[in-house]
Amino acid sequence: MPIAADLYYFVHNAELEIRTPIVLIHGAGGNHLYWPPDTRRLSGYRIYALDLPGHGKSGGLGCQSIAAYAKRVMNWMDAIKIQKAVLVGHSMGGAIAMTIASESAERVLGLSLVSTGGRLRVAKQILDNSLNLATFPSAVDMIISLAFSESANERLVNLAAKRMLEVRSSVFHGDMLACDKFDMRNSLSKITSTTEVICGDMDALTPLRFSQYLAAQIPRAHLTVIHDAGHMVMLEKPRKFTSILVSFIDQLL
Repeated sequence: MPIAADLYYFVHNAELEIRTPIVLIHGAGGNHLYWPPDTRRLSGYRIYALDLPGHGKSGGLGCQSIAAYAKRVMNWMDAIKIQKAVLVGHSMGGAIAMTIASESAERVLGLSLVSTGGRLRVAKQILDNSLNLATFPSAVDMIISLAFSESANERLVNLAAKRMLEVRSSVFHGDMLACDKFDMRNSLSKITSTTEVICGDMDALTPLRFSQYLAAQIPRAHLTVIHDAGHMVMLEKPRKFTSILVSFIDQLL
């Protein structure tokens, strides 16, 4: 089981050292499995999908700020000697990726921001319920109820909920706090990386207007909207999502 800087990571095509790696950063309460196999196992690309601290197969207590998560990801990149990468971040992972791109632009070849925003406020009821072990399932239910479109496969929705419930409530609450405190709206214009913004048109957690704002404020950004998909756009429309990502990456490499 590959671990570096105390973080578990999945790696595909590690031997392709001449290719700039693609690093997949999952969202709040998630793990590397929230990226579909279509994306994690791209033929001809060096792919890394990590579990943030306290998530999935990574130990630790998790963090309570996006800046702290960004530092852990950077430490992990240093540990496995990744000097520069294409960062792909979903929701909270997008906030982490934006933070790295803003503060360490030389480490980011390109940026793909999936279902995220320059600010990620969390509903008070979700914050309150995530704090208590007894009400933690209610917080997860609220997130999951907003995370998928009405046409999403029921089995897919149930599996996502099951995986999120496996995260310790304290870690999940820390994620909610990190998201709620995140506000990068005044710094988006400082991001110099070529950026692909991807959003489902049925996203109820980070609505389309969030992605439109990112695309308008980040100087070298382009927006692609995937129809009939919600917040978990990469799980609902894995082939479409992956094809968009590949087209973007191919422009960079």
